[in-house]
Amino acid sequence: MTVSLEKAVIARLVVSGKKFEILVDPEKALEFRNGKNIDLDDILAIPNVYRNARASELAPMSEIQQAFGTTDVYKVAERILKKGEIQLTTEQRNKMIQQKKMQIATIISKRGINPQTNTPHPPQRILKAMEEAGVRVDPFIDAELQVDNVVKRIRSILPIKFEKVVIELKIPAQFAGRSYNILKSSGDVLEEKWLDDGSLQVQISILAGIQDEFFKKISDLTHGNFQSKIVRREEI
Repeated sequence: MTVSLEKAVIARLVVSGKKFEILVDPEKALEFRNGKNIDLDDILAIPNVYRNARASELAPMSEIQQAFGTTDVYKVAERILKKGEIQLTTEQRNKMIQQKKMQIATIISKRGINPQTNTPHPPQRILKAMEEAGVRVDPFIDAELQVDNVVKRIRSILPIKFEKVVIELKIPAQFAGRSYNILKSSGDVLEEKWLDDGSLQVQISILAGIQDEFFKKISDLTHGNFQSKIVRREEI
């Protein structure tokens, strides 16, 4: 058992009018629900299925079998986690909401730019706009799925344009091989050509919001010894 009972919260599913509960780690339960591969032993405080978890009243095996078609605690827990309701304390909920807001703001910062300056909005500026617009986020829904709604709400406060930038780079031979990991992890390599002197000429499409971060990585690797130019900008 790796989850303390003090930290554990109830995850509950009602099947055919009957309530089934398990005690879980709230953060790991949410991560599991959102698709992260986590061992159920790291989520469950106790491998039991309850009728009333706070009263330590176990659900009868006959009811579990009838509701879930199995008495395997882990199979039952998986269904409760994916389909049921996860109870959070006010403090836990507020903490998760703030974390989700930061995730959303970071995504928007990396993908969007200020069309007036062609530079990204910092996450803190986006968070401030979210607060001014009265944006509510759901701690149970993946940040990616909430981005579009948040952008719609804050656009009247903060000008945002989503854009990709196609950049052409020429990287000297001594850094070309090591640069490949940066290139692949930063965007889509559209064209690449190894020149006679061993240098790498490449075109890459990246999100406009990470342009400064991308150039810094290449500059740090090559000690500033590279050539670049923006080929085109593509609105997304």
